[in-house]
Amino acid sequence: MKQKALKACDLYTSKYAECAVGRTLSVVWQCRKQAKELNECLHQFTNDTVLEEMKKEYALQQSGKESLSY
Repeated sequence: MKQKALKACDLYTSKYAECAVGRTLSVVWQCRKQAKELNECLHQFTNDTVLEEMKKEYALQQSGKESLSY
């Protein structure tokens, strides 16, 4: 789930990384906009609804494997 989210939000990850270059503590307030955009994008792929869908999909795959093994 995390890898899929990071891949889908690569543009926002790059923007945040560019902003953070050369900064230490100031990244918190200097890159606030980029961090917010990245978090909003990541949330689309890492929320409870998505997790539940992935669990259902996994359960269906497992039940399909069980029926094939008999």
